[in-house]
Amino acid sequence: MELQDEILIKAPRDVVYAALNDPEVLQACIPGCEELIKHSDTDLEAKVVLKIGPVKARFGGKVTLNPENPPERFTLTGEGSGGAAGFARGGASVDLVAQGDETLLRYEARAEIGGKLAQLGSRLIQSTAKKLAASFFTAFAAKVGAPEDA
Repeated sequence: MELQDEILIKAPRDVVYAALNDPEVLQACIPGCEELIKHSDTDLEAKVVLKIGPVKARFGGKVTLNPENPPERFTLTGEGSGGAAGFARGGASVDLVAQGDETLLRYEARAEIGGKLAQLGSRLIQSTAKKLAASFFTAFAAKVGAPEDA
């Protein structure tokens, strides 16, 4: 499965990049995120509860960040397990394009799933993944692009 999109964030690129590396900001924006622990500048651990169709599961997983060319571009890879519900693994590349006082965030993500989740059908998985990504980036843009005095 592959996803790609872009969103304009009303904040300078260095602010957006810093927020994408801030576990508190990420935890607040990731749908269903119960815990996000930063072990190092490149390694994170997350616990997320998701409901996809009839399957609800708590996933534990690890994410590794690879800052290829900060703050313009970075990639991330991750994998998680939801026990009997199945597993997910994948990655994404993120480009941050400065546009004056705003930043255009473009991403391309790919994921592979297995277990009960894979049995739900690709259409349901794809629509849920798009919804979760849109929810994250909408929350992220609102949090990062919020006025400082708000």
